[in-house]
Amino acid sequence: MGLGFEQYYTEAAKWYRLAAEQGNFAAKRNLGLCYYNGQGVEQNYDEAQYWLKKYEEQKKELRS
Repeated sequence: MGLGFEQYYTEAAKWYRLAAEQGNFAAKRNLGLCYYNGQGVEQNYDEAQYWLKKYEEQKKELRS
């Protein structure tokens, strides 16, 4: 990830949020990890848990 390119975590988090709010499966996970690691956003475990839970719920739903 980001090999040979400068990484813009703030920009990535912005786009992950937009996609996650529209229901994108992978974006929910990635946004949750951004919050968990404090990359591109202020570290916030509650927000991380919220988005990772949404990801897990959708993953479970897709497997059904």
